[in-house]
Amino acid sequence: MPDFLALIRRGIRLPPAGWMLAAMLAFYVLAGIFGRDPWKGEDAIHIGTAWHMLQYGDWLSPDLAGRPFHEPPLYYWSAALSGKLFGWLLPMHEAMRLASSVWVTLALMGLYYAGRELYGQESAAASPLLLAGSVGLLLHAHDAQPMLVAVAAYCGALGALAAIGRKPRLTGIYYGLAVAACLLGSGIAPTLPLLAAAPLAWWLSPNRPKALQTLAIGLAIAALLILPWPALLLALEPARFHGWLNTELVPLKTPFSFPGAGRFLSLLPWFAFPALPLAAWTLWTRRRDIRAPAQALPLAFFLITLLMLALAYRPREIPTLLLLPSLALLATPGALSLRRGAANAFDWFAMMTFSLFAALVWLAWSAMALDWPTKLASRVVILRPGFDGQFDISDFLLGLAATAWWAWLIVTAPRSPYRSLTHWTLGFTTLWLLATTLIVPWFDYGKSYRPVAQSVARALPANHGCLAERGLSDTQRASLAYFVEIEPASFNSSAGKTCNWLLVGGDSRQDLAAPPGNWTPIWEGSRPGERKEKFRLFKRN
Repeated sequence: MPDFLALIRRGIRLPPAGWMLAAMLAFYVLAGIFGRDPWKGEDAIHIGTAWHMLQYGDWLSPDLAGRPFHEPPLYYWSAALSGKLFGWLLPMHEAMRLASSVWVTLALMGLYYAGRELYGQESAAASPLLLAGSVGLLLHAHDAQPMLVAVAAYCGALGALAAIGRKPRLTGIYYGLAVAACLLGSGIAPTLPLLAAAPLAWWLSPNRPKALQTLAIGLAIAALLILPWPALLLALEPARFHGWLNTELVPLKTPFSFPGAGRFLSLLPWFAFPALPLAAWTLWTRRRDIRAPAQALPLAFFLITLLMLALAYRPREIPTLLLLPSLALLATPGALSLRRGAANAFDWFAMMTFSLFAALVWLAWSAMALDWPTKLASRVVILRPGFDGQFDISDFLLGLAATAWWAWLIVTAPRSPYRSLTHWTLGFTTLWLLATTLIVPWFDYGKSYRPVAQSVARALPANHGCLAERGLSDTQRASLAYFVEIEPASFNSSAGKTCNWLLVGGDSRQDLAAPPGNWTPIWEGSRPGERKEKFRLFKRN
């Protein structure tokens, strides 16, 4: 107890190291994983896919609500395994979401070692803090998201390539694991930058013979780990193999798009903040040493990744995650070499911004749980009709603890080049934890398809037989499968045309109209507060 009190009085030590750094990053990794349903979008799709794999024991290839889902399997293997290990303790979707925590942890560890290798021990902690503090990573790091496998692979590969030639066997193993994980977790296109960066790393190495040995070991390990899965898929399920391969190769056959690269870059000012401006500061202050490995490796990796994205992806948030590891690594020297005025401004901006938004979250919680202030409480119900907030003592105490942690951090953090970065990353994480603890029931009420799925299940008789669907998205089908174990057939398929029950979804009368024939509407509904998207259940007479 005296040691604990002394720690409270002394405060955090900067730069963070050892258990303190591990605790800070663990706080980031676990904040927001628990206490919420699979949300509309990618989270529900990937949890539904992993649930199907675990439920039906089809480990060779992923299925989404009973239909082939042509994606590589590694993330779904990890999510199904974490569900099997922790499903007895947690709701299944939370247990599966822990797989994302594992991949994010590996990413932060890989970038720590890359930063240590390129910039030294004193600077190493800044690299994972910059990655964790990137605005675009926060939400997706706490969703079920296969692209996190590629993020972890990029961070691990950067750590291996930074040490290339120095420890050929060890770094060769890490590089091989990164390449294999990337291809088996996210596909062929994201793996290309890992391969394209290897010759540059070899060229930059002070010991090229050992660097060549590293790459040979890595590529051999990658081949041994990668080849069994597609070989088994081709032998046992050739149609699925060709479907997967075609899905992977089609984007690579499209011409390079300069506007596409520009649109990815246009996402970065907010998505990669604060890593992007700090990376620019690094390049400016070290412009005379731009060819040194510390600058050349992450910069080249960033440019190669950008070229791959412009070739293989349409501009959106999920693939943009792949630009963050190289930017965070490149930003590391810049974050620790800010001039005093800029560092103080960044520090004050972080403290004031996250303190203000934390206060707003508490105010929103008060409106939902305590009905005060009354005008805000009425607005909460207007936006989510039927929502009834409840006071939860465990959420309240966790929110208080997170707020106290934030206040302690502000008061006790010593002057250090790390202070502004620490305040930014942990302030952002604290705000996210407060939001996903105190007001997550309100978000769940509008973002989860649980109420819709349960209403459909209640409207169907016990032995309803086959159910067809028309106009349902992947998210909606995955939610039906996960929440009520209903996997409807496509209405246009041979199986779907024989069904006597039909569920349709859409936002217009035409979308919701009955098909030709004698169909009777049985039920109609939507998510709470949703004005456009509706569902209608029909029965064939």
